[in-house]
Amino acid sequence: MSAKAITERRWSLALSLLLTLWSSSVVFAPAWAEDDFVIREPVIRLENGVYFLETAVDAHFSTAALEALDHGVPLTIVAHVQVRRTSAWLWENVLLDQQLRTVIRYKPLSDGYEVYRLPGHQGRSFVTRDAALRALGDINDLQLLRQDKLNAKDDYEVQIKVFLDIEALPLPLRPMAYLKPAWQLSSGWHSWPLRR
Repeated sequence: MSAKAITERRWSLALSLLLTLWSSSVVFAPAWAEDDFVIREPVIRLENGVYFLETAVDAHFSTAALEALDHGVPLTIVAHVQVRRTSAWLWENVLLDQQLRTVIRYKPLSDGYEVYRLPGHQGRSFVTRDAALRALGDINDLQLLRQDKLNAKDDYEVQIKVFLDIEALPLPLRPMAYLKPAWQLSSGWHSWPLRR
């Protein structure tokens, strides 16, 4: 067999493999892919001239992510919070751009789960996975910004997006996580008015 034929055969096999991986990740995308993280209606309160936010996120992890969690892989979710003018252009600076990173992990020695906010490593312990998942999505008393930072002539909104941080997964898992929809979990952006 000639060198050209061998090269063509290798390209053909590589293309077949890529198409197989792509079709298995696209065609069989599960129904939960649209509602991975559901952000509940937030409560935004003004206290002593400062806005605070409280909300909760219902985390619906894929079967693959839950299996990884139960086998000792910590999962990190990121709540990305922004405050900007309602009619802001894409290139306009935001008034607030903050990311909250929260981790859930299984602890085999205690047969329980722990939820903690980064950058720390100690958090609250839970006996069941369901209880830990509920606590994972709690956002309480998050300070946004001072009222005097807002222009009285403009309207503002709070935008929130929650997603699974693939970059925080162990290195061997990341290539698969980038290819499989089961790991690409996100709420997408949601907006609520910031009332003065």
